[in-house]
Amino acid sequence: MFKDKKVLVTGGTGMIGRQLVELLVTKGAKVYVVSLDTAVNLPAEVQFVRADLTDFKNCLECCQGMDYVFNLIGVKGSPKMCREQPASFMVPMLQFNTNMMEAARRNNVKWYLYTSSVGVYQPAEIFKEDDVWKTFPSPNDRFAGWAKRIGELQAEAYAIQYGWNNVSIVRPANVYGPYDNFDPENAMVIPSLIRKAHENDVLSVWGDGSPIRDFIHSRDVALGMIYTVENQICDPLNLGSGTGVSIREIVEMVVEGCDFPIKVEWDTTKPAGDHKRILDMSRANSYGFETSVSLREGILETIRWFNENRQIIDMRHNAFRE
Repeated sequence: MFKDKKVLVTGGTGMIGRQLVELLVTKGAKVYVVSLDTAVNLPAEVQFVRADLTDFKNCLECCQGMDYVFNLIGVKGSPKMCREQPASFMVPMLQFNTNMMEAARRNNVKWYLYTSSVGVYQPAEIFKEDDVWKTFPSPNDRFAGWAKRIGELQAEAYAIQYGWNNVSIVRPANVYGPYDNFDPENAMVIPSLIRKAHENDVLSVWGDGSPIRDFIHSRDVALGMIYTVENQICDPLNLGSGTGVSIREIVEMVVEGCDFPIKVEWDTTKPAGDHKRILDMSRANSYGFETSVSLREGILETIRWFNENRQIIDMRHNAFRE
């Protein structure tokens, strides 16, 4: 399907994007990556463009002549950033969503993949795809959740008005892996724990460790994205493990994966977020998709990558700050 086809990956220098780009290259695609990040360690065959996709003209240019577009670009950050800098999430994501989908439609791409988020869901025992529009996003994901929902709604609007039905929507769970965001201020739980464990005498963790989360390795997300496009799945699709793991268990895995003693302290004065976030994987499994990377294996791999790539991490951190 992808052999000799022109495939655009926005955000292709990110954690999921790196995995997706490598998989597409192995399938013989002519891959183009667009990002404001640095093009470190991308496969030699990949053509890289540094462009600001909040500018619609750049989006039109990037989509020109493309057969497939995987839109992964977004803004990733911690619960602290969500509370204190919500506009830094919501505004760019609305611009990325609207610009890229419109540019892809105008350029008549064969298929477009939109990356939504677990943040679109309201707190529940389990997150089922068809329940989204019966509820509101969690207050803890209010701004980013609504921005992602608007992107999904845009796809529905295009199907109604233009008959443009060649759109897949995926909703990844909590994603982790190599090339994650290890920024000390904005990192998500697993990269944050890994970095703090390596840079502090005491590993301080927010909350009491009881919240339950669904984690998925970035390679499995990339595989799910390709699977979704190859099978031209139009219904929104959860991409997760379908299994809940407590934050306390994650901390234990990180501690075990480090080769030095670590003291852990729980800061119960800090918020812990929603109690439970697990994706229902029935729909994805019915299409034949299964994850392949175990959580313990994935965390160990991420720790190894962190230890071996501090220079890249610091470079990306400094570029982000600029």
